[in-house]
Amino acid sequence: MDYSKRLVLHKNNKIELTPKEFEVLWLMASNPNKVFSKTHLLDKVWDSAYYGDDNTVTVHIRRIREKLEENPSNPLYVKTVWGIGYKFEY
Repeated sequence: MDYSKRLVLHKNNKIELTPKEFEVLWLMASNPNKVFSKTHLLDKVWDSAYYGDDNTVTVHIRRIREKLEENPSNPLYVKTVWGIGYKFEY
């Protein structure tokens, strides 16, 4: 990932992400194996003025997986930690 270019390459393929998808992935990939709650991701990626629900995070995680993972139903990188949140592994 290249933050300044907003670029994600995976297996020599450019992954097109929305700005929020990029921010979620950047935060998680910059802190591998750290578990982030949905609330924490909302606070960090969106801002404290955001009044949506945490399903927004779920949707963004699903879209990231669809773009990044070979099998989004069995992800290798963006993992769910049941009852807590999500983490990035590599």
